[in-house]
Amino acid sequence: MNDNSNSPMSDQCLTDAHFPELPGFYRGKVRDTYHLPDGRQVMIATDRQSAFDKVLAAVPHKGQVLNQTAKFWFEATADICPNHVLSYPDANVVIAKHLKMMPIEMIVRDYMTGSTETSIWTMYQRGERLLYGHQFADGLVKNQKLPETILTPTTKGERDAPITAAEIVAEKLLTQKQWDAVAEISFKLFARGREIAAKHGLILVDTKYEFGFDQDGQITVADELHTPDSSRYWRAASYAERIKAGQEPEGLDKEFLRLWVRERCDPYKEPVPEIPDETLSEFSGKYVALYEAVTGQAFEYAESGASVRERVRANLAKALPEYFT
Repeated sequence: MNDNSNSPMSDQCLTDAHFPELPGFYRGKVRDTYHLPDGRQVMIATDRQSAFDKVLAAVPHKGQVLNQTAKFWFEATADICPNHVLSYPDANVVIAKHLKMMPIEMIVRDYMTGSTETSIWTMYQRGERLLYGHQFADGLVKNQKLPETILTPTTKGERDAPITAAEIVAEKLLTQKQWDAVAEISFKLFARGREIAAKHGLILVDTKYEFGFDQDGQITVADELHTPDSSRYWRAASYAERIKAGQEPEGLDKEFLRLWVRERCDPYKEPVPEIPDETLSEFSGKYVALYEAVTGQAFEYAESGASVRERVRANLAKALPEYFT
């Protein structure tokens, strides 16, 4: 992560959620996770911000926004697909079922856009026309609506890689039956997300889903759902005007930070410059605005800074007293 340790912004953020009392610790780019012996997982959404396969900075209230936005969507889509949630002991924490995770990520797209190596616009700009098994015509422009909603799965790893549905089955990552089922679920989840977002003046542009199998073999959606980290959202009211003017759509998601970085370096080959506090503060405001737009509720700011960690620990001790004595 860029060294913002002397920045006032860093004092407002939860960047370390390692509690030695809990077993099975694993640190991801954004979440600190614990695998408990009884099969449960404790997932703590920190304020660490990742992009381009690395952690770039920390953003105030970001973990709380992620966790509570995902909570809204898990509840709004429970009739479509079971999810991994067991309980929410804290604004930044979910206790979840342990799943056997699928080795792929499901990305659903409605627009020709993106700035990462696996985004269809980046690949299209390089001259590629067969993307994820989909044939694209010449002459498409950035941020335009696609003729139809498409799936563009990727492998999981240090760096995600494009893969097609046929390759997934051929390489035995999933059976044909499993692929067909998870593809159908992905399209249904996206349709529900698009519908709810539209009612609140937003365009759900694209999103990433992670799925696993529970102990009965049932497909279960996990990790996060329709959050500003895993999804791209644009404000619908200004979309047409900004596209006509050759401007980027008004986004409320991680793309804001990706574009800031892309304007200053090649993040895959060069060091990322330190991100100013005012930029991180503006970014935090976009995440909060997304939560409020999607849910129709005011964002209730929980404690910041060191008190976030203290609050999380106290709530974990209440939820899991057997580990905190």
